Amino acid sequence: MLDLIGAYENYLSKVKQASANTIASYMRDIRQFSDWLRSVKDADVVDATQVNISDYLSHLEEDGRSSATVSRNLASLKNFFAYVVSSGFLENTPVTEIRVDRGEKKLPQILTGREIELLLAQPVCVDAKGYRDKAMLEVMYATGIRVTELIDLDVDDVNLDLGVIKCSGSKKSRSIPLYPAALKALSAYLKDVRRGMLANPDERALFVNVSGVRMSRQGFWKILKHYQETAHIEKEITPHTLRHSFAVHLLENGADLGSVQELMGHSDISSTQMYTHMVNNKLKSVYEKCHPKA
Repeated sequence: MLDLIGAYENYLSKVKQASANTIASYMRDIRQFSDWLRSVKDADVVDATQVNISDYLSHLEEDGRSSATVSRNLASLKNFFAYVVSSGFLENTPVTEIRVDRGEKKLPQILTGREIELLLAQPVCVDAKGYRDKAMLEVMYATGIRVTELIDLDVDDVNLDLGVIKCSGSKKSRSIPLYPAALKALSAYLKDVRRGMLANPDERALFVNVSGVRMSRQGFWKILKHYQETAHIEKEITPHTLRHSFAVHLLENGADLGSVQELMGHSDISSTQMYTHMVNNKLKSVYEKCHPKA
């Protein structure tokens, strides 16, 4: 296949006569997206879909990238695919109706320990869906993995004997331990429930929907919103909320930054440092509220 990325770089240089810095910025963004798409979806950049691009932008946000960086990546991909369409290699661009918040990036919202307990207590293990939902929520909070990593888990990624899951959603795979309650919930789902939910006995997905196929991002989001409502938690909860809460709670309880970085799968520790600001802000708030001289 024609090297479209290389052809686009040549187009920017020879036809658009863009500056070296502009070209370097565009090509870095496009190549990083191409690498992510190949590693996570096993797809070539020319086969990218709107969902792929939306997932990638969410991945950048989950990694702690600024709104400006996410916006720049979207612009880079939009310009690249416009070139691909104009060159006749695609009929339509996959970059349509995708928007990102260009405002100042705010520190993410987290749940308190009590709110986590309320949320995890919501699934009732009286049917297959209850067992599955309980396992998903426990695994999500126990490991802090991204929602894409959660739904991409296969049964082979679980080691119940060791009490760990293997997460391969980022560039480097990592093994993450499960606390006892999460291990118990996942064991019950795997041993007693999952097989009966499958549409195909050869399905390798760890978590499946009511149709017996791999759970989607949207499916998990709806499940999470349902339990937020039943728990009467007023905060706006997203899958990212559990991930952020995981990191902050670890730091609050004495975990070192490097260990949290490894568990989170951050390639750059600066992404993890965001959570130290949240812990410091909370301590400052407690101080100002409780110190008699504050």
